[in-house]
Amino acid sequence: MRRIGFGTWGVAAAVALAGLAGPALAAPTPPERTVTLDGPTGRFLLNGSWLLRRDKNDRGVGARWFERKSTNGWRSVTVPNAWNAANFSPGSMGGSVTWYRKDFNLPSADPALAWLVRFESTRYRATVWLNGHPVGQHSGGYLPFELQLRGLARSGANRLVVRVDNRQRPLDIPPASLTVDGLPNGGWWNYGGLLGDVYLRRVNRIDMPVVRVLPHLDCRTCNARIEYRVTVQNYGGTGPVTVTTNFGNQGIVPLGTSVVGAGRRVTFTGSTTVVSPKLWSPGAPNLYPVAIGATGVGGDAGWRLESGIRSIDVVKGRLLLNWAPVNFRGAFFHEDSPAKGGAADPARMRLVIDRLKGIGGTLLRTHYPLDPYLHQLADREGVLIWSEIPVYQMDADQIGRPGVRNTALRMMRENILDKANHPSVLTWSMANELAADPTSAERKYFDQQANQIHSLDSTRPVALVILGYPAAGCHRAAYRNVDLLGVNTYFGWYPGPNGTIADRRRLSPYLDSLRKCYPTQAIANTEFGAEANRAGPAEERGTYKFQAEYVDYTLGIYAKKPWISGAVGMLMAFRARPGWAGGNPHPTPPIHEKGVFDLRGNAKPAAKVMSDWFHKTQQYDLPGP
Repeated sequence: MRRIGFGTWGVAAAVALAGLAGPALAAPTPPERTVTLDGPTGRFLLNGSWLLRRDKNDRGVGARWFERKSTNGWRSVTVPNAWNAANFSPGSMGGSVTWYRKDFNLPSADPALAWLVRFESTRYRATVWLNGHPVGQHSGGYLPFELQLRGLARSGANRLVVRVDNRQRPLDIPPASLTVDGLPNGGWWNYGGLLGDVYLRRVNRIDMPVVRVLPHLDCRTCNARIEYRVTVQNYGGTGPVTVTTNFGNQGIVPLGTSVVGAGRRVTFTGSTTVVSPKLWSPGAPNLYPVAIGATGVGGDAGWRLESGIRSIDVVKGRLLLNWAPVNFRGAFFHEDSPAKGGAADPARMRLVIDRLKGIGGTLLRTHYPLDPYLHQLADREGVLIWSEIPVYQMDADQIGRPGVRNTALRMMRENILDKANHPSVLTWSMANELAADPTSAERKYFDQQANQIHSLDSTRPVALVILGYPAAGCHRAAYRNVDLLGVNTYFGWYPGPNGTIADRRRLSPYLDSLRKCYPTQAIANTEFGAEANRAGPAEERGTYKFQAEYVDYTLGIYAKKPWISGAVGMLMAFRARPGWAGGNPHPTPPIHEKGVFDLRGNAKPAAKVMSDWFHKTQQYDLPGP
């Protein structure tokens, strides 16, 4: 979890909030309820009814918007919310400023309690006020952040206002750009708003803002060592704090006692051993309940999660799960609901998991950190997640800027600290489709990010996804700190530079050249596909028959590569960008149609082809390298 302090604020925003304080007509008390298990106790769900108002010209909002009893100009929405879920104009893709407003009563008037607000996902820049006073801000989509709420009304109404700005900028991650037609570019729709759950968090003098529970398994039949790193923050007076844990049915295990100064943080470390553990894998997603408690300085804190014991390693050029090679089959997707856009609800996430498992898939990938509920489903259903931050198609000038690299490092750090407890996370992936011929700018970023990932989590490999071009050459030095190399292959669909991938027959020799170039790294396919939105002959691009034959051919090639660590097709349609064609001579923009299911989850003929290949592929427990 990340807490962001109050920074520099624009004059327009400050003027806009004049008269913000004051109770609303209705201010419900949020219930003590969570959408997901993993996290601290004392969470109160602030989802549901909010007010929203667009600020298309970014002129700020006047005091009349925040009058004591006025809701003029506002409309009621349900959070999580994407303001542009039904708007697919170029202006929607480019983004705008949107204001959200929520009135609430505290669940307890106890003056000893501190309260935080947690946002699971806002896109892209969020600025928060409470009762007319600034609280803090955060930038970067898809990542959670927390702010301490000061100046609360202990009894009576409080007003929370959030300004969300999803206008794309050239140095954002992902960056803004334009197509050759002058339209906003991007690989997926720029949904803006409060895209994830919102909570109030009660803090009784002490808090555990960051908890990492990482399993270590030295061999397939070994006992497991569970590593703990628990950060305690003291909101009370200086004094001793004791942290304990209960892993599965082991009973209470002490993690130590330490004096924590008022307003300070201390990280507790420790470990416990699990004898003859039941391992987590896609075929047997065994989970252990974990409870962590902290007491001291007159207060207490708790944390609950589900842990899975498994090992993930790269040895002699193969990806290993529980010390056995894998050849996973998975699918690429985006969090995009037909009705709610990027604020996909649990039912939509359930559909994603069901469609993946229905075709025999065991891995999901997208370009950004996923919703925590989807991680919970993946943990319980035995689905691996290729966890990536949206460093997407950035050029050397962008990634070469220290500020951009620092943002990418921060985003990866936030992602790891928030998601490391999930056994479903297979790898931490640092980028997608940067320069095929890395410059010094990319190499510096790869080294910095890989070093950070290894220092934060030694239990998972570092991944990078590259473009599959035969002319790209061999770059062992640039990728020397990458453990798992993903490659996107669209041979036979896109032409590539100078037509180098137009002929699908070049896929097999290209893969062999990759293995020769990178003999010690695990290599997996991370994207392939062909658009399909209509009936027609197999020779016609964009037809269902063409897609089905394309999927069959491509998976047939991967089946002949015994050294491969996995392959990832396209799962479901999603909105990409205005004018999207994707190589289809008769496209349906903005819909990206390479998925073997349509936007509502209905199967195309290629779904059966993919399912047949996935189900007959031995994905786990393969012979050793």
